Amino acid sequence: MSQTLQTSNLLAVPLAPLVGSVLAGVFGTHFGGNWLGRRITHSLTILGVLVAFILSAQTLWSVGVDGARFNETLYTWMVVGGLKMEIGFLIDGLTAMMMCVVTFVSLMVHIYTIGYMEEDEGYNRFFSYISLFTFSMLMLVMSNNMLQLFFGWEAVGLVSYLLIGFWFNKPTAIFANMKAFLVNRVGDFGFILGIGLIAAFAGTLNYTEAFAKTADLAALTLPGTEWMLVTVICICLFIGAMGKSAQFPLHVWLPDSMEGPTPISALIHAATMVTAGIFMVARMSPLFELSDTALNLVMVIGAITALFMGFLGLIQNDIKRVVAYSTLSQLGYMTVALGASAYSVAVFHLMTHAFFKALLFLGAGSVIMGMHHNQDIRWMGGVRKYMPITWITSLLGSLALIGTPFFSGFYSKDSIIEAVAESTLPAAGFAHFAVLAGVFVTAFYSFRMYFLVFHGAERYDQNPDAHHDDHAHDDGHHDHTPHESPWVVTVPLLLLAIPSVVIGYFTIDAMLFGDFFKDAIFVNEDKHEAMHELGHAYHGAIAMAMHAFSSTPFWLAFAGVVSSYYMYMINPAVPAAIKRACMPIYNLFENKYYMDWINENILARGARALGTGLWKGADQSVIDGGIVNGSWKLVGAVSAVTRQIQTGYLYHYALAMIVGVFLLMTWFVWLK
Repeated sequence: MSQTLQTSNLLAVPLAPLVGSVLAGVFGTHFGGNWLGRRITHSLTILGVLVAFILSAQTLWSVGVDGARFNETLYTWMVVGGLKMEIGFLIDGLTAMMMCVVTFVSLMVHIYTIGYMEEDEGYNRFFSYISLFTFSMLMLVMSNNMLQLFFGWEAVGLVSYLLIGFWFNKPTAIFANMKAFLVNRVGDFGFILGIGLIAAFAGTLNYTEAFAKTADLAALTLPGTEWMLVTVICICLFIGAMGKSAQFPLHVWLPDSMEGPTPISALIHAATMVTAGIFMVARMSPLFELSDTALNLVMVIGAITALFMGFLGLIQNDIKRVVAYSTLSQLGYMTVALGASAYSVAVFHLMTHAFFKALLFLGAGSVIMGMHHNQDIRWMGGVRKYMPITWITSLLGSLALIGTPFFSGFYSKDSIIEAVAESTLPAAGFAHFAVLAGVFVTAFYSFRMYFLVFHGAERYDQNPDAHHDDHAHDDGHHDHTPHESPWVVTVPLLLLAIPSVVIGYFTIDAMLFGDFFKDAIFVNEDKHEAMHELGHAYHGAIAMAMHAFSSTPFWLAFAGVVSSYYMYMINPAVPAAIKRACMPIYNLFENKYYMDWINENILARGARALGTGLWKGADQSVIDGGIVNGSWKLVGAVSAVTRQIQTGYLYHYALAMIVGVFLLMTWFVWLK
């Protein structure tokens, strides 16, 4: 096979989903007269994503097997001075892997949506949105410059706003999408500052050209300060990643995004929007390697997110929110790996996590469908008897999530823990404790959900808040009985379960210890030896898994599973007793560390008070009252006085002249 990649094939990858989105959005909705029915709409959008996936798989094969690479500008938008603003693609191992993950997960979500959104009035509009989301993410990961990166970055944010608020008649959904949009704007402000600094001091937005000037950037300080310029750039870029990848304290939008339909929860939380920040930091590794200060910040933020967001998953009763908080925690693990300069481990976990997290979200959606749209795990139980495919695939996803040996999540998660242990950064000690403790926490809340949903006594008729949305039907006494989902739901679950189990085993050698990311990720091994030490300790995928049975992470995960089984299957009185004994901590968790309260009552009200003060004090009083109105009032006052002098009578002017002459004569006499 040729070692060159065809431009036309690469263009078709993002454009195929875009064409499907436009056709569905225009001709499948009221906007275009509803020319396309549901079957044609979902067929067109699925075909677009399928084409993108097939071409992405071919690209991955060419990159991984034949060593093909592509880095070209396709279109120059404008040139401002010496700064070129272009559209182009950079295809290497990192991009090819992301293309396949994004398109495969998106394809599964598209197929799943046929069953999940079957009775929704916005069926065609939803397919248009998720295809547009796929296009946006592909433009982001395929870019070879920061202008296109920022376009994709903002596009996924915009479409996520539309998807989270898809049910726009639901007040909580509108609040959630506005919250997501505003919080991400905070992060994006830092992101664009970082891009602006690169453009200002490197004179380019192209990745390759900017990375070639890293030595020059490392020698500069931010004008007017003693701060290293590259440190400021990296911190600004990471603030963008904190918003998009939901890192503390910009994480608050992600749990509320559960207000959107379940398919977009899988799409946003698995392979697309929330992983954009991880991908971006890995892509910018030549810059981050120049600043230990920035890497320490990355590691600390990731460790806080990994552990403390996991704690919140312990008390969640909404099945989707449990999985959402696990996403927050796993994003924290990826961020810790970035801080340890184990960029390849971070994106490896990004890949494995995409499959099993999409599986868990879609499994949760299948349970919700089978439970007639009940989402409270306290009123489930025994579902495995009625939903065998959903049960077994959810079990596989849970085992992958907690890092069970030989499962995909094990290879990536354990590699993160080992990389942090080998790091020499000051923050490594705290981060290592956080990721180890997070193993127990993850196993506990994951299997708490699993046991309450699929095992134990059936509690369908005991829900005091039982309700049915517009999709539910009144079937009498059978209304609460679960049922397996249709094939368009179960087939994606089965297809996602396969990589959730095996993808880590088959790819760890190439991705972590081979040359797959050789020209995509840069690590200064003289300063950051984590990956070098991991390579020394690695003796194959089988040996790694066998050794895990005697390792601390395995026994912590095992303890978490056993503890959850005892507390929720054997002795349910224990969790209630713990809750009563630790009520202050429970309240802290229940209120999500009061971050929402702080944002709404201190930051938002403070910003509003500041804005009101500037408006009334500066704008109305100083500018309008003092400068604008004050100037004309002064002119009016002077004119009123002057008008008294300009009477038009000759004798008044003669008197003024005589008085003037008298004063001048007096002055001259006084001078003598």
